[in-house]
Amino acid sequence: MHVLVITNDSTVFLKDGICSAKDMFGGRVTEVRNFCNRLASVCGVSFGIISGRFGFVPGEYVVMPYNEVTDTPEAYLALQERKDYATTVNVVSRPFDRIIVFVPKAMMAILLDNDAFPRKVIAVTDDAFKEEFERRGWSWYGRSGARIGKANADKIFEEVKETANQEEKRRPTSGASS
Repeated sequence: MHVLVITNDSTVFLKDGICSAKDMFGGRVTEVRNFCNRLASVCGVSFGIISGRFGFVPGEYVVMPYNEVTDTPEAYLALQERKDYATTVNVVSRPFDRIIVFVPKAMMAILLDNDAFPRKVIAVTDDAFKEEFERRGWSWYGRSGARIGKANADKIFEEVKETANQEEKRRPTSGASS
């Protein structure tokens, strides 16, 4: 099982020069990065960031500090119009078994409105999306305060671990004799 974890950038830059997107940001991205490291113990994990300057970038892409960090609904919409991050998310996420998303309410609305998710989504997001997630059979966890929150991180970890274990059991074993 392989999951794609998506979040948006932070105003806290950890480096002055160029480095990978996943290592560039502190602040709210730190919690997501730590969660990805934990999740890697039970499945394959890729990490992507919706960047105010570059749009959606995989975590391994090299970036530099910038001033275009988005932090308002209007800025998320302007970024979508400039960089079309929703389409990029849709294309990049197709090979993954699950998409785990930690973005602000207005950005989640843009992603949903633009059909950014071709696979099952697990998200910590605003209560406004609970019914939509339930209708689609996706996993919704309420956001309060932190980007993920310890209780949500524990529940998502267990959900992914259980799904990964189920998929492993369904996989045919190699070396079976006839």
